[in-house]
Amino acid sequence: MENNSKTLKTIQTLCKVGRILSKITFIICIVGAALCVAGIISLALIPEGIKFDGLTIQGLVQKHAGVSVNTCYAAMAAGIALCAGGAVLAKFEELYFKRELASGTPFTFDGAKELIRLGVLTIAIPAVAALVAAIIFGVMRAVLPDVDEMKYNIHLYLGMGIGYIFAGLICRYGAELFAKKGKKEKQQEEVL
Repeated sequence: MENNSKTLKTIQTLCKVGRILSKITFIICIVGAALCVAGIISLALIPEGIKFDGLTIQGLVQKHAGVSVNTCYAAMAAGIALCAGGAVLAKFEELYFKRELASGTPFTFDGAKELIRLGVLTIAIPAVAALVAAIIFGVMRAVLPDVDEMKYNIHLYLGMGIGYIFAGLICRYGAELFAKKGKKEKQQEEVL
């Protein structure tokens, strides 16, 4: 039983770390979306005639970022969608870890169900955010000249989602074992 206690403490510590990291991720995504909005506004408000070191803002962007201003607009608009998706997913992760810590164990039927749901959301939310970002980018490419192509990589989320689903199934199996153990102990008490 001592080994199980140490293992459960380790799991709870990892859940505390997960809750903290998901809060940090949420904040970073909100800040990222806000910076994308600020970037779009600042690029739009700077008059074209203003020069810094002999270059217009468009020239500075092209010189230092290696892309056109219109590509920056498109990337920041798509970035808003991607950051919003990341913030939503981080909030779902934070809620899972908060509930798991409140129950004291991941081996509950509700916790396992929620972890499987989190796995599905971890696959779906980034896919939808990437689709929205691709649509935004596609529309901007059609409307604005000189917009480069953008690539999105959501493979990491696919792997994380599958991992959450797999962990949820393991937790459900653990909940089933605890339920069977509880029934056996109750039957033994009734016999005595």
